[in-house]
Amino acid sequence: MDHRAVDQAKRINATGSPVLQFAGGGLSPEMEPPKLLWVKENLPESWAVAFRWMDLSDWLTYRATGDDTRSLCTTVCKWGYLGHAHLQHQSNSDTVAMEACGWDDVFWQEIGLSDLVEGQYTKIGKHGDMLHSQAIRSGTELGLLEGTPVGTALIDAHAGGVGVMEGVPSKDESITERMVLVCGTSTCHMAVSPEKVFIPGVWGPYWSAMVPGFWLTEGGQSATGALIDHLISSHPASSVLLERAKLQKTSIYELLNEILDTLASHPDVLFQGALTRNLHLLADFHGNRSPLANPDARGVISGLSLDDDPRSLALLYLAAIQGIAYGTRHIVEHCNSHGLQHVEVFLRTRSTCNNMQTSQARCSVILPREKESVLLGAAILGAVAAKKFHNVKEAMEALNAPGLVVEPSRHNTVQKYHDAKYKIFRSLYDQQVVYRQQLDTVLGC
Repeated sequence: MDHRAVDQAKRINATGSPVLQFAGGGLSPEMEPPKLLWVKENLPESWAVAFRWMDLSDWLTYRATGDDTRSLCTTVCKWGYLGHAHLQHQSNSDTVAMEACGWDDVFWQEIGLSDLVEGQYTKIGKHGDMLHSQAIRSGTELGLLEGTPVGTALIDAHAGGVGVMEGVPSKDESITERMVLVCGTSTCHMAVSPEKVFIPGVWGPYWSAMVPGFWLTEGGQSATGALIDHLISSHPASSVLLERAKLQKTSIYELLNEILDTLASHPDVLFQGALTRNLHLLADFHGNRSPLANPDARGVISGLSLDDDPRSLALLYLAAIQGIAYGTRHIVEHCNSHGLQHVEVFLRTRSTCNNMQTSQARCSVILPREKESVLLGAAILGAVAAKKFHNVKEAMEALNAPGLVVEPSRHNTVQKYHDAKYKIFRSLYDQQVVYRQQLDTVLGC
């Protein structure tokens, strides 16, 4: 959610560094190089005295063990570390040869962070480790017994990917034909492939950043759960529904779904999705992470009225869920058109605002049996570190349970309706670009 470094990201991307091709063609302000540059430029005192810069995942393993080894997941996905450099050293027993092999000196010098190079990358981690690394062992302030194995960490969304990727009822399709949707404040769309695929506007390809030995392609939406929470909390009817949910010992999302079910039961309504025929939403309230890679994009709602009752909130909630789903469709279509293997199955982590409207894709959606998929992914890493399994893939297959399969509607009218809504969704962004260009011309920007 931290987009303070938009200017820094634009300047970094203007360098045209070869490193950028492994981040969808450009860094997001959500990534660490622009954030580090922002700190250096805006908080020079903090920059001067900092001992280490870490992702939360690496900070936790550091606190648990005192070992500063970084995860390939964090360094490759967020720090500009070229993890595929490890391919040249996988069989090398000399650990010195692994140090700094994935950092590009010229990149850091060009973007104004040459002091990190001069310090031999000590402050950001000399090297990343494989997900199936040897356990880090130490007694700590956390009360762990001496010798307790600690697995190399993953970013939370990527741990969710490990926790659901093998949660399919059958193995009819390859792991490379699945896409994981990890839903929370934002949403990450993750797929793996045996070969690297360069897709403009989509993060990656990242080698071994989620499933060891596979290249990761990572799309995403900067605000999804956060957007729904924002729309609910800012609506006049939210306080009434929150109080009602408290009295009924349920969630506001369940109440909104009940309202939608009631509205959809009217004989004039063909199906629930049609309730928003006059209400359309572009979900880029916090910019577009992918596939447009535009942090300056903003959300659009078309079709608002003066209504402020629970019914109007329920319709806005449905329009938001549809807008988020259309954003996923946009990402998938973009990835497929740029060489990613065709996605046959979505595996979607469960979230608070669970709603079957998210299955508007043309393929099956699987909701995992385990609701805390991120925690399961972390447990899988711990199990591998403790040598209960030979590798991460084996542990995923053993510990992922088959989930609930939600099939898309095959009704012709439903499909045509969502196709039409999707075209409107895409046009909302195009219109926004035109309006900005017109006013920039007037203002001389």
